[in-house]
Amino acid sequence: MNTDRTLADPAPAAALGESRSRVLDLLRSADGQLGVQEIAERAGLHPNTARFHLDALVEAGLAERASEGGGQPGRPRTIYRARPAAAAAGQRSYRLLAEILTTLVAEHLPQPQRSAAEAGRTWGGYLIDRPAPFEHVDTREAVERLVGVLAEMGFDPEVEKADQGTDENGGRVRLHHCPFREVAEHHRDVVCSLHLGLMQGALAELRTPVAADRLDPFVEPNLCIAHLSLPNQAHTSD
Repeated sequence: MNTDRTLADPAPAAALGESRSRVLDLLRSADGQLGVQEIAERAGLHPNTARFHLDALVEAGLAERASEGGGQPGRPRTIYRARPAAAAAGQRSYRLLAEILTTLVAEHLPQPQRSAAEAGRTWGGYLIDRPAPFEHVDTREAVERLVGVLAEMGFDPEVEKADQGTDENGGRVRLHHCPFREVAEHHRDVVCSLHLGLMQGALAELRTPVAADRLDPFVEPNLCIAHLSLPNQAHTSD
């Protein structure tokens, strides 16, 4: 066995992140089961983001998912509740699963980077706070919404001011933490293509002229830089 790998993930309690911990606390303090919309309103999150965290808590064994009965017409509502502490105990190996699936993409798909980017674009469009019909999202708000998604995922993003970057008619987002670092170190092409695709899909869903052009991984040990193309007026703000 390769001695630099571990088969079990570390204990999840310290790695949930602020938003996911808040969602779990809401489930634990609720009198009964809660739906996605209720969680989103109480946590101050977009429903898609709330669903993302709820499903992650289910996968981690910290929550349970069910369909609300009652015989009412229409699609049953999905509801969630926190699992008892004893039920949530036990080892998890999601990092090992990520390594296996990433290797599968890298070794067996004919165009692994393109496939990863396409998957990222699909999920990026799902996770972003989608604008209402005919709503115009300007440059500043588009970048803020993108940064919000990246923050929820754990990238610890920071938007550079106009005088910090060197891109012509562009901007940069500094990503101080990669939540998939261990997998990315072994499969950088696939994982980083997935991350760039996430940003591209999120921005495309906003119907904005802002675009994610490229991602420079690990320019420093704890820093990746995303390069955005922005309309000229973005440099006149701030």
